[in-house]
Amino acid sequence: MFEKPFVIAEAGCNHKGDMEIAKQLIYVAAYYCHADSIKFQKRNNRELLSPEQYNAPHPNPANSYGKTYGEHREYLEFDVEQHKQLKEWCDDAGIVYATSVWDMTSAKEIASISPVYIKIPSACNNNFEMLQWLCDNYGGEVQISFGMTTHAEEEQVVQLFEKNGRNKDLVVFACTSGYPVPYEDVCLLELKRLQESYGSEVKAIGFSGHHLGTAVDVAAYALGARYIERHYTLDKTWKGTDHAASLEPDELKGLIDDLRNVSLAMRRKSEEMLPIELVQRDKLKYRKH
Repeated sequence: MFEKPFVIAEAGCNHKGDMEIAKQLIYVAAYYCHADSIKFQKRNNRELLSPEQYNAPHPNPANSYGKTYGEHREYLEFDVEQHKQLKEWCDDAGIVYATSVWDMTSAKEIASISPVYIKIPSACNNNFEMLQWLCDNYGGEVQISFGMTTHAEEEQVVQLFEKNGRNKDLVVFACTSGYPVPYEDVCLLELKRLQESYGSEVKAIGFSGHHLGTAVDVAAYALGARYIERHYTLDKTWKGTDHAASLEPDELKGLIDDLRNVSLAMRRKSEEMLPIELVQRDKLKYRKH
């Protein structure tokens, strides 16, 4: 039987900078959708952005929460004390809290509150200084997406964790970076390549999807992804860049139900004919009279 999938509801910044919405995202993901984990984001925008990028207008003003891109990003940012509160709400709801960290400052801040795992997004997986700091200073699981990443860069990431004796704490995710991703660009067979390349070296292979619908995620699980991550929102029509490519609660719940049912089905017969078949054999099997 396959391992039960670990499903991550990626809230990211879909809370719109509002702690009450973040709390609702947590409790809906936990009690209604039955997700295993919910994941937020942490960025130090002054560290990530040049002054020109920080002060430039948002490229899509309709989705902006500020006059400049920097103001927009700051509006959506929670501080460390707020993340501690998010973690408390998650603990109360019985769902695993996690955060994607985009820079060294954020990595240090989130590591200080000891989450079960920390996620490195595709955009930052070549920040080897940050990865080294996590290997040296953070004892939990590290998950890394491999969107917009060359095979040579993937190898560098895995080798860094191997050199530090931390490769069995590493989960790598097949991912295509796009919002949303058309089906022909999802490239599910990348899961098989990652399994063949790193399956014996890392803790697990995961799938981070930015496509529409949920059928692809079930196929990803059947192909060997043990972690399934999807963007999650309470309302796809809300202002922001991620909402349209996110799953609403009913969709996320349906996906989780489907994944867990498929996990029960992913097994060989324990004997030539199962007990359920013996009853039918007596009634239906051809007999020569």
